[in-house]
Amino acid sequence: MKELEYPFNSDYIITKKKKIKKELLNTDKKFIEKNIAVLGGSTTNDIIQILELFLLNYGIKPNFYESEYNKYWEDAVFENKKLDEFKPDIIYIHTTNKNIQSYPNIKDTISEVNNKLDTEFERYTIMWNKLFEKYNCTIIQNNFDYPVIRLLGNKDATDIHGKVNFITKLNLKFAEYANASPNFFINDLNYISSQYGLDEWADEFYYYMYKYALTVKAIPTLAFNIANIIKGIYGKNKKAFVLDLDNTLWGGVVGDDGVDNLVIGPETSEGQVYTDFQKYLKSYKEMGILLNINSKNDEENALAGLNHPDGILKKDDFIIIKANWLPKSKNIIDISKELNIGIDSLVFVDDNPAEREIIRMNTTGVGIPELDKSYKYMRIIDHSGYFEGMNLSEEDFKKNEMYKENIERTKLMNTFDNYDEYLRSLEMVGEIKEFAPKYMARIAQLTNKSNQFNLTTKRYTQSEIESIAANQEYITLYGRLVDKFGDNGVVSLIIGHQNGTKLDIDLWLMSCRVLKRDMEFAMMDALVKESLKRGVKEIYGYYYKTAKNNMVKEFYKEQGFTKISEDEENNTIWKLEINNKYKNKNKFIKVEE
Repeated sequence: MKELEYPFNSDYIITKKKKIKKELLNTDKKFIEKNIAVLGGSTTNDIIQILELFLLNYGIKPNFYESEYNKYWEDAVFENKKLDEFKPDIIYIHTTNKNIQSYPNIKDTISEVNNKLDTEFERYTIMWNKLFEKYNCTIIQNNFDYPVIRLLGNKDATDIHGKVNFITKLNLKFAEYANASPNFFINDLNYISSQYGLDEWADEFYYYMYKYALTVKAIPTLAFNIANIIKGIYGKNKKAFVLDLDNTLWGGVVGDDGVDNLVIGPETSEGQVYTDFQKYLKSYKEMGILLNINSKNDEENALAGLNHPDGILKKDDFIIIKANWLPKSKNIIDISKELNIGIDSLVFVDDNPAEREIIRMNTTGVGIPELDKSYKYMRIIDHSGYFEGMNLSEEDFKKNEMYKENIERTKLMNTFDNYDEYLRSLEMVGEIKEFAPKYMARIAQLTNKSNQFNLTTKRYTQSEIESIAANQEYITLYGRLVDKFGDNGVVSLIIGHQNGTKLDIDLWLMSCRVLKRDMEFAMMDALVKESLKRGVKEIYGYYYKTAKNNMVKEFYKEQGFTKISEDEENNTIWKLEINNKYKNKNKFIKVEE
């Protein structure tokens, strides 16, 4: 919904929140439901109402638990049957500088200040550790906003007695805890309050009257930031840029002005803007975000522009380059298909408002930043929250190379008349083993990203994955695939829950990058082998239909299962009886023991 995209109108969202919610719920969008507990150190009711809107817009339908006013610590640490019964998937702790219990006194010694700092931090770690122990869920914790009042003026930031100094040190301790805890995320209140403007953010009237730690008008900014973290946790970040060229990556029109007259580089202020924008995009590429081009241009002109001596981005930085005179809406659909990712995974960046509107009218779910002046491009994209940073895996850093290797595989495939011969030519080697600690981040990431080849579409946080891996009642398998073009990384997962001689497959997914390469058969063989070792005689598979996973509707039939039931929504249950006479189905992947 455009009204909930940056830059949004906070007043409109606040006054029309019921209308917006009704519109969001009356769409055909399929939601994932999550239980979110909000433990507040100040009034949180309106925060919850606005947060719900942003989450619904991301396809997440939240159920909320709300602590009583300023009872966040008690709810977390002491017995709490209501919270136990709620079974939170995520706990968001909304504390601010108003909740710091003991600031330094101007007469305190260094030792006394450090003791206060340690005591304050310990109070939070006790709470976090208790929540992890009880609920094994994801925690989102505010760090602290700076105070509006600085008793020591500028020295408040450097003197050990200053509140600014104290909060800075406390925030660093929070950051260290977050870096050591993969299921713990910081909502950077310190940054967003500064971005908003502290004097406007901390309106004393709302605090003294209603115990709001921030002005009501700032609540959508806060809620949007929290929602971006949550959608990142559940794999709803964007994956790729689709970029225009003229007046987007450089100033000027390459076909009219010529390469030499393009505006980019250190000679002019505007040229420096485009150079920095290209550096910004290059940094995203290094994080694993895919760069692509969609330009109304002759390909020769486009490539010439990318070869400009002052340009940062070159041809090799892009996965797909569409420089032609076709409608950009067709190009962006084709890019989605060629990358084999959902069109809602793309961010379309174009300076032309008419082109942006055409994409908006002809596609669904594409991120479309409303670009303004060129010097604002980076800020607009950054504040839109498309690529909220999560726990990056090794695959993220290699992603661009992996997609390029996939394009080379496709080129090779087109030279073969016989598909089996093509598969043999890939010289594939598979690694299929139980979940391993070094892959936990990637495994959690996969469960929240894969849609087309995901039979039950269950989503797991890293803490849930780690808990399952440690439980002997479960069979867990990851599949990693290497071929002569390179390492595809971890591309397939199975989670099965054993109950006596029966095994229920809770999750089976595979990255679209390796579809129809025999990996599904290799995983099936490994699952049967492990099941037989455990005395399993029957394996039950489940298919839950979504808008995206129709391609695996008959998957279990291909694996030899028999369908035993189907409901009105085409969800199906399948059964396979196994014994030592099972014959392996994988023919083309050498699986390392």
